[in-house]
Amino acid sequence: MIKQPPYLKKGDKVAIVSPAKKLKQPIGDAIALLEGWGLEVVIGKSVYAEHHQFAGNDALRAEDLQCYLDDKEIKAIIAARGGYGTIRIIDALSFSVFNVYPKWVVGFSDITVLLSHLIAMEQTQSIHGQMPGTFHDATPESIESLRKALFGEDLSYSYESEYPNRPGEAEGILIGGNLSLLVALEGSSSAMDFKDKILFLEDVGEYEYAIDRMLRMLKRGGKLAELKGLIIGAFNHIELEDIPFGQGAEEVIAEIVSDYSYPVCFNFPVGHIEDNRAMVLGKNTILKVEHHLVSFRQQH
Repeated sequence: MIKQPPYLKKGDKVAIVSPAKKLKQPIGDAIALLEGWGLEVVIGKSVYAEHHQFAGNDALRAEDLQCYLDDKEIKAIIAARGGYGTIRIIDALSFSVFNVYPKWVVGFSDITVLLSHLIAMEQTQSIHGQMPGTFHDATPESIESLRKALFGEDLSYSYESEYPNRPGEAEGILIGGNLSLLVALEGSSSAMDFKDKILFLEDVGEYEYAIDRMLRMLKRGGKLAELKGLIIGAFNHIELEDIPFGQGAEEVIAEIVSDYSYPVCFNFPVGHIEDNRAMVLGKNTILKVEHHLVSFRQQH
């Protein structure tokens, strides 16, 4: 059974930390927005720290995250940004107190490492959603979806996919995140169990051949064969090669999962985009896919 941390209420304390890269700019506006939701915001010492490209060295980032994992007054931990670096500290963390007093952990991109670990090792739900470092470009809908996820309101999305979907209906536990990071976690204790799950994937700045290679690795490992459904988010800022690969990301993915019969939807509003809607990992999800119309629901 995957544990659900207590939903937030006004007056709760939340902490912002930076487990990976250093911030590009201050996040005062994001802090004010969270305070506008009635939350008391605590700023970790990693948030404005710097060590090369990281938000402080590995020891500082691990210590900062550990502090708030152990602090019973903190009801949610929100990553300031992604980038790279969480995989460098994940094995230095203890979740013994967190297991007794679970709390929401929020982020996406490189924070997939932490979210996946929470599912795989701690059997605890988490939130894939916008981070303070991305609030300035985020759509109002994506910010509101994060608030709803944190405060325990239903999440319901409907949209029309530009790329043709594979129709069907699915219900199951949602897992997923950034494709590159999920592949990097394979073979470790932080890797999630894909069987009978609804999987979502997104990535940014990859070559088409690299997307093909990573998906084929997952397929060869049996990870894609027994899914209940597949949600494909944004695969944007694709790197160009001297000799064209000949298939876009959606074409690559559609071909690789063509052996299976579960529903597959494309262009879902999740990933390194302005309209990055919040999703609760580890939560039961209802997915309905038509050729171009998609609906997604997570109920309280």
